[in-house]
Amino acid sequence: MQMITAEEKLKERIKELTCLYEVTSIIVNCDYDQVEDALKGILHCLQKAWLFSEAAQVKLNTDQYNIVTTDFPDDPVYLESTVKVFNKKVGEIQVAYPRPKYSKDDFLQEEEKLLRNVCLEVGNLLERKQIKDNEIIIKRKMERADRLGILGEITAGIAHELNTPLANILGFAELLKTRIKEDAQACKDMDKIINSAIFSREVVKKLMFFACEMPQQMTLVNINPIIANAVNLMEPSIKKKKIVHELNLSPEPIFLRVDTIQLTQVIFNLVLNAIYFSPVKGGIKIDVRETDKKVEIIITDEGPGIDPKNSDRIFEPFYSTKPVGEGSGLGLSVVHGIVKSHKGTIKYRSNKPKGTIFTVDFPKN
Repeated sequence: MQMITAEEKLKERIKELTCLYEVTSIIVNCDYDQVEDALKGILHCLQKAWLFSEAAQVKLNTDQYNIVTTDFPDDPVYLESTVKVFNKKVGEIQVAYPRPKYSKDDFLQEEEKLLRNVCLEVGNLLERKQIKDNEIIIKRKMERADRLGILGEITAGIAHELNTPLANILGFAELLKTRIKEDAQACKDMDKIINSAIFSREVVKKLMFFACEMPQQMTLVNINPIIANAVNLMEPSIKKKKIVHELNLSPEPIFLRVDTIQLTQVIFNLVLNAIYFSPVKGGIKIDVRETDKKVEIIITDEGPGIDPKNSDRIFEPFYSTKPVGEGSGLGLSVVHGIVKSHKGTIKYRSNKPKGTIFTVDFPKN
């Protein structure tokens, strides 16, 4: 290693202090949407702070970022320090020189301290970004919960308001039909009115399911045959699209306190969605698992998956990605309402390489 004079040592201290000042300034002024740019700026500051700055190259590796300066050597001699986020190692920063021109002796003791300090600052930056990201996620969840709660209240009111006039339409239409038996065309028209009223009543029923307004008959039952029967109801749709489906039930009974009709509707809606979005000859899997505290129902398909831009809306009533006329947009909102009324949760995630996995959790107590 070359001997350096007191004046040169002072210059190195000034470079190191300047580096720390610049790094701190970058972090203070960092936009959390542009953290990668800030990290590149920090690496550039480190390059300038080293004794042989013209040869120094820097590399940052973390679980989220991999940033390397332009001429990082293939066979480096380097200093390395750990980057920690919430006291957990997430990566490291290396400052390197190329061999054989440089060796470990060319690094200064103060440079090791500088690198540790910069890694500490980088860890603090990544911690703050993680906190910010978590705040955004929590805020979105709260906004969605508030929105669904308000929709539930509005929906319950609408459903109650519609129930009486629909019952009147259906009742008077049935009466009129008995009086006009001799008029074939009028009878056909009356059938259309009756069928439309029945369809509308079913929509109202779904709205009430979403708003948790339907009276529940909660009983302790073995859910295996209920799920098997719900899947069997969809055999015609499964065969029509030549879907390969797999139902994995426990050989032992799984007892759960549920409303059997509502549980059937949950399975029916989720599997029907999976069939609709699956390609011809696609695969659908239904798994039922039991733990000490909950029962999990997992439905996996091989469809196109859920577009991230729609992720916050899929449980809203009347929101549908199906073409007009092919869906009311109430299926998943009904499922959400039923699961919520059973104190359970419903989540989804991507199925690799394609498709969606819905997981419904029902608590056992």
